[in-house]
Amino acid sequence: MRSLMTTVPMPRFRSKFEKRLALALERAGVSFGYETERIGYLKQHHYTPDFVLENGVMLEAKGRFLSSDRAKHLLVKKQHPEMDIRFVFMRASNTLNKRSKTTYGDWCDKHGFLWCENSIPRSWFD
Repeated sequence: MRSLMTTVPMPRFRSKFEKRLALALERAGVSFGYETERIGYLKQHHYTPDFVLENGVMLEAKGRFLSSDRAKHLLVKKQHPEMDIRFVFMRASNTLNKRSKTTYGDWCDKHGFLWCENSIPRSWFD
């Protein structure tokens, strides 16, 4: 339960899933920023990670993992290989599209991204 003494208000989240993850991080005592970074890629584009943990890990919360999201993350990874971007999926067993057998988790494995489903492993912020 949040203390009444908290001076930093909880930000507005883009989804209930992001809010649930933020509350889980808060309960675990993990310091994090929500959409605090803006990372340029290509010439005119930018990527804003959902969560940036104090250890530098960037978390991307995904319900749907669209083709445009996948393309963006491959470009960001190519231009910023030093960044540690990890995915938290609502359902990692979802396939990329109706005709594909490739799941969200399979895609991450293929492209070298760490991922988890539904909740963040403690090892990611310890």
